[in-house]
Amino acid sequence: MNATAIKVLVIDDEPPIRKLLRMGLTTQGYVILEASNGKMALELLAQDPDVIILDLGLPDIQGHDLLQMIRARNDGVPIVVLSSRDDEAGKVQALDLGADDYLTKPFGMDELLARMRAALRHQLQVHGERPIFRTGKLSVDLVRRLVKVSDHDVKLSPKEYDLLRVLVQHAGKVLTHRFLLKELWDEVTDAQYLRVYVRQLRQKIEIDPERPQFVLTETGVGYRLRSPD
Repeated sequence: MNATAIKVLVIDDEPPIRKLLRMGLTTQGYVILEASNGKMALELLAQDPDVIILDLGLPDIQGHDLLQMIRARNDGVPIVVLSSRDDEAGKVQALDLGADDYLTKPFGMDELLARMRAALRHQLQVHGERPIFRTGKLSVDLVRRLVKVSDHDVKLSPKEYDLLRVLVQHAGKVLTHRFLLKELWDEVTDAQYLRVYVRQLRQKIEIDPERPQFVLTETGVGYRLRSPD
């Protein structure tokens, strides 16, 4: 086994899905650990996986409960959740419990690989936050509180900057409406406030605010800032 290979723990009770993931990920150089139920998954955590792919529909432990158990043991490992097509509430709950991202079944292997890379980059960023964040033509200097698009200064209000800062600190990760409201306002606030500030922020940093390239909407769930370059 390559000592530098990234270990992926796949937790899914469907053999065809595990086979698909095993074939797709091993060809990319990942080392695969497989668990068909929650009990086996908790045992495999001892092997320190670098990233986890978690199906919420398991036979022995409810997926959200298992997510909490994993987070109690390892609060840093990136977790990408697999969910059913219509389970919007389940996606939000998983993200609020500490998942980094989600994919809806059926999914494409290329998209899964991209989400995994983004989650791994986010983990590295959290542990060694870079003072200057860049994605495309957007740059944010977190020390000097300077925002630029195509080398042009962008003037943000304090709340707009706070919103952008939170998005930058979690770039590539889906942030739920509830999480952002809690981070930006001390008390419970109507989600409409958040939508207003997202719209204002897009007006200032997006080339075409109606087709945003940086602050992306996850319908019914929240927002995601494009991953750093």
